[in-house]
Amino acid sequence: MPIIRPGPPQHRGKVRDVHDLGDGRLVLVATDRISAFDWVLPTAIPDKGRVLTGISAFWFELLETPSHLISTKVEDAWPELDDQEKTRLQGRSMIVRKAAVVPFECVVRGHLSGSGWKEYRSSGTVCGERLPADLVESDRLPEPIFTPATKAQTGHDENVPFARMAQTIGSDLANRLRERSIQLYLKGARHAESKGLILADTKFEFGIDPEGALLLIDEALTPDSSRYWPADQYRPGGPQPSYDKQYVRDWLETTGWDKASPPPALPDEVVQRTREKYVQAYELLTAASFPWK
Repeated sequence: MPIIRPGPPQHRGKVRDVHDLGDGRLVLVATDRISAFDWVLPTAIPDKGRVLTGISAFWFELLETPSHLISTKVEDAWPELDDQEKTRLQGRSMIVRKAAVVPFECVVRGHLSGSGWKEYRSSGTVCGERLPADLVESDRLPEPIFTPATKAQTGHDENVPFARMAQTIGSDLANRLRERSIQLYLKGARHAESKGLILADTKFEFGIDPEGALLLIDEALTPDSSRYWPADQYRPGGPQPSYDKQYVRDWLETTGWDKASPPPALPDEVVQRTREKYVQAYELLTAASFPWK
């Protein structure tokens, strides 16, 4: 019997392959590719795509907000796949509703880290919003702040003032996005806290379906879109240990790679340790054993 394949994706991102089913549905297949410093690395992290899909599906249900998710059963998209293809795609596929993507990342920050910390050090602001003086790296902010960013097809996303977002997409939609993003962040942070984690910041993506409904799309509160820190190791005043690909970034920084030429392959130890961090995040957040150990 010949192998039945879904065919090549219509779009290939850094991590996800997108298939258009032609009936108002897409299939998002989360691969095991990993990116850093705007490069897709030559070495994959086994099961990373399953971690991202599993965590996203968990959050789409827990958050109880309108989302694009229809199903995570690959047979709902391609019922005629043979066992080999089902095994390959199982756990890493989401069947979703099509939506017109809002052209901004909806970033919510509860702690001062990453690009926010970098801007604060130079100007005392984040995305132009003035913050209290004398904050240190990783400090908890008095309240979460909404700091949108442009969605770059290549290179870095760019943090922008809220006013620019409102001017581009309209004040009504911008305010709705800010309100919903902060609500979702607070709900996510409460759950993370109950599992011994700090949700330092996260980014959401939204889309508008053909009926005009505002949907949470792409992924939700995964280690690729969020900073999770172990609460029992939290020490403001510097970077924190995290459940994401920071371990990979840190290793790359030790190699002498110039970030302008193709990146080096990851050694087995780095691959294994990174996989462990992703799996730990899955098990802590969902309180379930990772099915593909």
